[in-house]
Amino acid sequence: MLTVVAFFVALGLLIAIHEYGHYRVAVACGVKVLRFSVGFGKPLFTWKGKGSDTEFVIGLFPLGGYVRMLDEREAPVDPHERHLAFNTQPLRSRAAIVAAGPLANLLLAVLLYSIVNWGGVQEPKAVLSSPVAGSVADKAGLVGGELVRRAATGDDELVPMRSFEELRWVLTQGALDGERVRLELQNTPSASPREVVMDLSVLDVRDADAQLFRKIGVMAPWTRPSIGEVMPGGAAERAGLRNGDVVRRVGNTNVVDGMQLRELIRSSVQEGKVAPQIWMVERGGQMLELEVVPDNVTDGSVSVGRINAYVGDSPEMVEVDYGLWEGLARGFERTWDVSTLTLRMMGRMLTGEASLKNLSGPLTIADYAGRSAEMGLMQYLSYLALISVSLGVLNLLPLPVLDGGHLMYYLWEGVTGKSVSDTWMEYLQRGGVAVLALMMSIALFNDISRYLAKLLAVFA
Repeated sequence: MLTVVAFFVALGLLIAIHEYGHYRVAVACGVKVLRFSVGFGKPLFTWKGKGSDTEFVIGLFPLGGYVRMLDEREAPVDPHERHLAFNTQPLRSRAAIVAAGPLANLLLAVLLYSIVNWGGVQEPKAVLSSPVAGSVADKAGLVGGELVRRAATGDDELVPMRSFEELRWVLTQGALDGERVRLELQNTPSASPREVVMDLSVLDVRDADAQLFRKIGVMAPWTRPSIGEVMPGGAAERAGLRNGDVVRRVGNTNVVDGMQLRELIRSSVQEGKVAPQIWMVERGGQMLELEVVPDNVTDGSVSVGRINAYVGDSPEMVEVDYGLWEGLARGFERTWDVSTLTLRMMGRMLTGEASLKNLSGPLTIADYAGRSAEMGLMQYLSYLALISVSLGVLNLLPLPVLDGGHLMYYLWEGVTGKSVSDTWMEYLQRGGVAVLALMMSIALFNDISRYLAKLLAVFA
């Protein structure tokens, strides 16, 4: 239920802000607005403001919205109101009205990111877990337990890493740009800092998902190698593992953190067969020896081991917050970074350098809306900011059915001195609808594929 509510609140807010951008600038430019609608279909609520001719509507299907303005191309306009029609406005006014929707979403993202920066959020400390064997982090000499003090991509100046999430963002940018990432590490509080360079240009970054971080080797923050909740009927329960057990050794390998333990469990399946493992477990100050036989399950196309228990303690958390001006500046900076990253990913998908699997549809958006809402208000606001950026950038794309397509028409008009002909307008609109429908179909297919993969993993 929370997922549904969080999804529709997010959708309604982002659409309302987008359409309000169009509405507010249209009114400022002297255009008569006939209807402001959030949602399509049968109106659920309608009202008019005092002294306003605009009808405000909430529609049955909250999957979009529109601002209907007085326009001679849509219906006859009385001569005495012609100066209030959209199509009679100068080019700069029409362009400003169209651009105002996407810009409103980007400004909302700045505000939301700033609120999160001012209010503060609990995030994992930037302490590295054991690297994945054979990964870039492993080859760079990381072993786990290092505190990342500062980081940078390429030759940029090293900047402080206040949390693990900030580190993930730097690694994501470095991987997508094919840059090396420099980390300033400290193994213990008394040790001198040292710099490590991770060359991420060697990675295939077609899929910007969890597998990307497996290739990098930095999967999660450091956690104690303990056992949490044990699921009934799973390998952990059969082996006699209990909530609170701390795993000290698996076979001949000493275990130092939760990530390493998860990897040892995962790699217990070799050539389709599960290898029994002898675990040395600390329980109540005593050492116990248990035989653990992980379950053989399928993760994508790979067979891996699982024990059906939560592995790894909660990471050490830190409070990340900023002052008024720094928080606002970082809000602008994060909005810019996410916008440019989104455009780069779209460009890579067009050229085949990134997989179309990175497109997400309404099911994935709804899922993450629910997850972020469960985590707390600040996490939900961060999620809203991310989706608001995506909506703003998407609408600025030069597709005829989107705001960016209309701006493309106005650019043509500004350069040539004449508007796009009705014939060409019709062709371009049809092409835009086809491209948009294709993108939505791929995104929905990706959503369904992800959920089917999760179901198969559960029932494997």
